[in-house]
Amino acid sequence: MRAAGTLAPLLAVLALGACAPVPGPSTIRAFEVPVTCPVSADKFQANGGLARSRTALQAGSLTILAVGSSSIEGVGASRPDLGYVPLVEAGLREAFPDTRITVINRGIGGETTADTVNRLQAEIDAARPHLVLWQLGTNDMLRDLTLARVVADFERGRDILEAAGVDVVLIDPQRLPEDTDNAGFRGRNSLLAGVSGTIDYLGAREGYAVAPRFSPMSGWAGLEGGGVGPDDLHLNDAGYACWAANTVAGLGGALR
Repeated sequence: MRAAGTLAPLLAVLALGACAPVPGPSTIRAFEVPVTCPVSADKFQANGGLARSRTALQAGSLTILAVGSSSIEGVGASRPDLGYVPLVEAGLREAFPDTRITVINRGIGGETTADTVNRLQAEIDAARPHLVLWQLGTNDMLRDLTLARVVADFERGRDILEAAGVDVVLIDPQRLPEDTDNAGFRGRNSLLAGVSGTIDYLGAREGYAVAPRFSPMSGWAGLEGGGVGPDDLHLNDAGYACWAANTVAGLGGALR
């Protein structure tokens, strides 16, 4: 087990700004990517990980377990197959046509980081994945939990993941509309940005890949609703497609 780090090293990353990705044409054909979606592999951070997944690809079969809350589950998509996980699976299958790729969706809406960690061992035992996509942090901030609590829960999850010998891709929270009418959401982006910076730091510290979402969403103004549905929280079809396209571009490139 790695020693738990303190929160002090996070201060620098939390202060950093990030530029929106430059729009570019997507080469993905497995699903429809909005023409206004900025697709880039540049924001994906491999952090020296993913070796087990590359080996699995070469062996012809890659199993991915996706855990987290409602955005992993696909809440807000007009059809189940237009959610994030099915689109990522379709995109990776297109990118690696000679490999049997399975992405198992075990997102549960409303979960905090602690909730996901509490069931993580059972999910790994059932799926036996090579790679875990772990989305975390949004509901923690919406429920006024502390950043220290998120880190502590993350470290419990890290111990489970390390014992399982799996690769990990961390996914940070989404950005909420700045003009939201929901009083409970107003001002939350500063907290979500803090979680995003923390996840960047933890990924680099642990050697886990990071597929960012919060920063790239600042470049989604051309998407319907900025990629967010009418509840100002869950992504819409355009948002899921843009997010999945960026994950496929980043993860697919890192696995080659």
